[in-house]
Amino acid sequence: MPPARLAAPEDRTPRLDLHRPSADDAAEVHAILSDPAVWTHYPSLRVTDPAQTDRFLRTRVDAWERDGLGTWIVRERDGDAVVGFGGCGIAHDAFWNLGYRFAPAVHGRGFVTEMAERAIARARILRPELPVVAYLVAHNRASAAVAERAGLALVLRGPDPGNPDPAVMRLVYADRALTDAQRDATMR
Repeated sequence: MPPARLAAPEDRTPRLDLHRPSADDAAEVHAILSDPAVWTHYPSLRVTDPAQTDRFLRTRVDAWERDGLGTWIVRERDGDAVVGFGGCGIAHDAFWNLGYRFAPAVHGRGFVTEMAERAIARARILRPELPVVAYLVAHNRASAAVAERAGLALVLRGPDPGNPDPAVMRLVYADRALTDAQRDATMR
């Protein structure tokens, strides 16, 4: 259930309200994180325990405090229901990591790209010296399409570390060439 009275969005796009995460978002975020349809490309990452969602939200709140930017809770403009979450956070002290998860009911509407473009723009303002990176599994073409529409280009392909299926490949997209250290960090 959404909070009785939502705080003003941290940012907005033409169709989306972008809110900093809070514990009040746990139930709606858990509905997305636990939905098998969200994890068809990486089923072993599906969240089943609400305590995992609580930890997920706490780390996202901490990222905002640390980096001045992070994962937004995304609602349709002037709506109450969470449709997804995503944004940029600093990873491995080496790059901005663009990530996103949206409810299947809103897939194909361009919301993820709209949020991603805003997150990349904000990251470039805050720490322009850091590249923006998105990494994903190769068979997730929809996620790759979002990265490409948001202006990122494929810079690396290799085995996906930690994936239970050793045949799965990781694709790394970035807004510029990466240093060797940054490339290594994307494959951890």
